[in-house]
Amino acid sequence: MSSIPPSDQNNNKKFKPEQFRDFFRNMNDLIHEKPVKGFLQSIDEFFSSPFPGGAFPIQVRESEDKYMITAELPGVKKDQIELNILPNQLTISIVNNESETSENLNNHLFQKRISHERLSRTISLPVVINEKMVKASYRDGLLTITIPIVRGKTINIED
Repeated sequence: MSSIPPSDQNNNKKFKPEQFRDFFRNMNDLIHEKPVKGFLQSIDEFFSSPFPGGAFPIQVRESEDKYMITAELPGVKKDQIELNILPNQLTISIVNNESETSENLNNHLFQKRISHERLSRTISLPVVINEKMVKASYRDGLLTITIPIVRGKTINIED
């Protein structure tokens, strides 16, 4: 015997699209309300930035006589890039300062917006960096840094 009452066994209910119309309308209204819409726009802006998550890709290659470091920096101007050298570390920084001012004298409205953004990556190398020998170039969004490996003198041991 079945545990379903006899009146419900033959009456299989099927869901009709009209039953969900109000639910979908309410969900659509919720998504387009200002707080949710603003949140969704901030997510879109986060992923549309050139360096999501605050990092930019770098690659370090080593040969017998030098290190080649490349950084992909699309949309970055040359004057926004800073290179800093410590004894065995190289820091690549991107600094973006923007200032926007708007005035409306008819409505006595003055608005100023200032933003400061700084992204950096530090690469540690197993050798001391001679800053006078480091060369850097920037072309088509690709920063290339060449660091020669300075070897010490070899001392022969006498018998």
